[in-house]
Amino acid sequence: MTLVLNEEQRLLKDTAKDFLNSAMPVSALRQLRDKKDSLGYSREHWQQMVELGWASMVLPEAYDGLDFGYMGLGAVIEESGRTLAASPLFSTVVLCSTIIVEGGNEEQKSILLPRIAAGDLNMALALEESPHHQPSGFTTTAIADGDDFIIQGEKLFVLDGHSAEQLIVATQLETGVGLFIVDANSTGISRRRHHMIDSRNVATISFDQVRVKASALIANAKRGQDILNTAMDYGRVCIAAEMLGGAIECFERTVAYLKERDQFGVKIGSFQALQHRAAKMFIELELSKSVVLDALSAIDDKRADLPQLASLAKARLNDVFELVTNEAVQMHGGIGVTDELEIGFFLKRSRSATQILGNSGFHRDRYASLCGY
Repeated sequence: MTLVLNEEQRLLKDTAKDFLNSAMPVSALRQLRDKKDSLGYSREHWQQMVELGWASMVLPEAYDGLDFGYMGLGAVIEESGRTLAASPLFSTVVLCSTIIVEGGNEEQKSILLPRIAAGDLNMALALEESPHHQPSGFTTTAIADGDDFIIQGEKLFVLDGHSAEQLIVATQLETGVGLFIVDANSTGISRRRHHMIDSRNVATISFDQVRVKASALIANAKRGQDILNTAMDYGRVCIAAEMLGGAIECFERTVAYLKERDQFGVKIGSFQALQHRAAKMFIELELSKSVVLDALSAIDDKRADLPQLASLAKARLNDVFELVTNEAVQMHGGIGVTDELEIGFFLKRSRSATQILGNSGFHRDRYASLCGY
């Protein structure tokens, strides 16, 4: 169990912080929102991330990856949460590349992973089918037709689904869960983009008799759910790391404001009630740091308790990010609810990120079930 970063990981985190603060501050997200950017992220900034090695960080060396591990990637993602940086890093590298690494055959790996590492391919995981997180029991079907499969159904809340070049589609097969690699521009696919409250982008994707080759199926269908579960747990830990970064940034901005805002001739940071509320946030954030680091360490060490730690991390950061953003808006007073102040961007991100791969209720129930209750 590793609850501290080593020297290389700390250096990586510092480098990420410098880059993100200079190139991708919160104002960059505001600009993307205001001009309704067609991608929802800056292609130039994404290429810079790729050049820094972020797209290849957790990929195997055999496929042009760095094999640096999730403790390092988690540190980068945490810093991206502090500036609300928009990029395909989560959808492409964390979710889709994990599925390919864990379940893909040699041909799939050798074709797709080097392209992801080079930043030449963006992918999206088409998973959800209802307003609530649904990690199994899909209604989207893939029916065998000779040497092909026919995919029929609809997927909701597909992260970066409007701009991805290829999709990994979770379907129901007769023998289990099928994960198919599908060209996003295939005949029968229609994509509808949604601008979310947090200024990010998701898509609803419909599949109408979409024909794919049998070679598009990732691994044996009987392993499909296990592979998907692994990728989702990696994703839950990484989104928790992003939420941790956002919560820390919100807390630090709020404490700075308490030290400078005058009321009744004194700094409002001298008010004991506000000090108590700030202390509670600090305690919750310190506990959250340990939870996220433990979960990231569990990924790198291939520990058996990863599912429990993934649900623990996601449930805790759902709650803590909501707490900190609520308190930040309240302590900033009237200006806290205006678009002029960037605090509101963090509150909106917390509400959206909470729904990614399961809210707190889902993960408390899952954690209890995994522990035998």
